[in-house]
This record gives sequence, C-alpha cells and structure tokens, in this order.
Amino acid sequence: MGNAVRIAMVAGEASGDLLASHLIAALKARLPDAVFYGIGGPRMEAQGFDAWWPMEKLAVMGYVDALKHYREIAGIRRQLKKRLLDIRPDIFIGVDAPDFNLGLETDLKSAGVKTIHYVSPSIWAWRGGRIKKIARAVNRVLALFPMEPPLYEKERIPVTYVGHPLADIIPLETNKLAVREKLALPRDYPIFALLPGSRQGELAMMAETFVQTAKLIRERYLPNALFVVPLTTRETRLQFEMAIYTQQAGEVPFRLLFGHAQDALGAADVSLVASGTATLEAALIKRPMVITYKIAKLSYWIMKRMAYQPFVGLPNVLAGREVVPEILQDQATPENLAEALVKLYEDKENAEVVADVFTEIHYRLRQNTAEKAANAVIECLN
Repeated sequence: MGNAVRIAMVAGEASGDLLASHLIAALKARLPDAVFYGIGGPRMEAQGFDAWWPMEKLAVMGYVDALKHYREIAGIRRQLKKRLLDIRPDIFIGVDAPDFNLGLETDLKSAGVKTIHYVSPSIWAWRGGRIKKIARAVNRVLALFPMEPPLYEKERIPVTYVGHPLADIIPLETNKLAVREKLALPRDYPIFALLPGSRQGELAMMAETFVQTAKLIRERYLPNALFVVPLTTRETRLQFEMAIYTQQAGEVPFRLLFGHAQDALGAADVSLVASGTATLEAALIKRPMVITYKIAKLSYWIMKRMAYQPFVGLPNVLAGREVVPEILQDQATPENLAEALVKLYEDKENAEVVADVFTEIHYRLRQNTAEKAANAVIECLN
C-alpha cells in the first residue's frame, strides 16, 4: 500500500461527526501517513480531517426540509463527486447520511473506488427496497446494531458488526448523586432532563411543547421539580430561551447546559427525549424516559406508510418491545407528556426493570467500535 493512504469521508450530522472522529483516530494509529478529506464536522477536523464543505450543509430534517435545500445539496454532491473521481481516493467511507451518501457511493464504486458505508441505514425500520440500493453502492457495511447483520447476510452483502461507540464511552453505571453534585443540583429534588433535539428544525417543532410540559409538571404534580436542558448550539439555545419567553415560563427552574447531554441524563430521575441518538444515550445511562417526536404532517404520513417497525425509539427497537413509552406527533401534548413523565418518576419498581433491560443492551453494544471499524477498513484497503 503506497505511503500515504487517501481516505475520503462524508458525515452529515453531529452523531456522524463523532463516529467518524473516533474512526479517524483509530486509523491514524495504524496508518500514520493517511490523509482524510471530504465533508465533516469539528470533531473530525480536530483529528486532522480536511473539510472541503462544512457538515451543516447536509443536516436537514424530514422530507419537506430536504426538498427546500435540494438544489444546494445536489450541487455540493455533483462537485464532490467530480473531485473524488478526479483524485480517486483509496477508499470512500460514507458515515450515515444515506440519502446523500448511497448515490455517491454507487457512482464511486462503479468507477472502481472502494466504498464502505458506516452505520447501516435503518433498513430494519423501512421497507426492504433500500437494501438492493445498498448492495450496488458498497463493498462493505459497518453495522452498529446487532439486528442488522443478518439482514445483509441474507442478501450476501459484506457486513461487519462493530457495536456502538456510545456504549464504549458511557460507563456501565452512572452515579446520579455524583452527577448532581458536579452540576451543583440538589440531591433529593425530582429532576427531569429535557432533550428537545440537536437541530433547529427539531427545536422549532418541539421547544414550546417541552416548555409547557415542564410548566405543567410543576403546576399539577411536583411543585419542586427541576429541569435540566442540554442544548448543542447557540441557535438551539436561543430557540429554547425564546420558547420559555413565549410560554411565560420564566418561573420554571430550567437549567440550560451547553452540550453535556450525558450529565443531564445522569443527573435526572426521568428524561423526555426527542427521538434520535439521544434516546440511545438515555438508555445507556439506564434511566426511564419518554420518547417523543413531531415532524411535518406530510413527512409523518410518509414515514408511517413506509415503516414496518412498531417502534420509533432505538431503546425499544433494541429491546424488541416497548420498555419506555413513545408519545408521538398529535399525541405529544404537554398534558400527555407531563402525565407520562410523572408516572415514570413515581414508579420506582419499573425504573429497576428499565435499568436491567438497558444494561443488557449496553453489554451487547459494547464492542470496541473504533478498533473494529478500523480493522474492517484496513481489510477492505488490502
């Protein structure tokens, strides 16, 4: 293998940035001269990745949002494809973002560039048509979840189960009192973590509902409840502060954090989590949660029709049953959410059952992901 291995990558959002940064670090340990370039985020750049476009350009939400940004994204993909076909990297790794990456991978693979897709698109959640597309696009899939490899093996697509990096990072036990002390929160008050999402589109849909839910919990059920809200960006923090203002919830004790989702979840008795990777973080921290989501009505209708999984939230999908409640779309009213959260808070026996199920999931997902993924990439390169 020549001296400098050239590895092109595309990640589309924060969770992909995290995965890719760990993979880059593991690959650099084995291939010290390798160069990495493409589209990525700040964590990848911190590992020496050369981002030709910032990742934010690709982070859209739902079908309707995607249509609005279609021309810009299609333009980026055309330019990127041309550059990659000109310089022909040794391998291309698409990190999640299947709508952007699979088409690109198909073109690169048919031109003789090796392609890996890291993070199986959720074929377990969607009708199986997508798997044929994946077969044309990739030399190998790196799968994060144990229910995925059998689906690929059935179609004779090379697949490696690598586990989930969050299961490596998050300790098997999180001490609630220690985290409360770290965040200077009282030891014995009811504390709820609110995770309304990481993107502005999600906050636009969820922030007011989350604020009203907290307000109701204080007014109707637990007057001494506190609410910890981790937000990932300045924009989303502003959106949440705006919602507190418009809902006249200035009296409610919200503690807004920059990042620190795991601390917020660890300090909480119960969490309200907008569906996504955060639900997996909450599961690995072993606390009960309510999973909620609202998207544009049209997008939801399309998703409902295409899905064949009964659950939206990863914790329930991984457990194969409803371990924690999912309250979605029109059902996701502040009344319903507040009632469900308080019920979980009061049911200490259920909290133990939930913790046991999530501990078992944690062991299954803890696979030393970055190492396993790096080995698969190197095998593909050779």
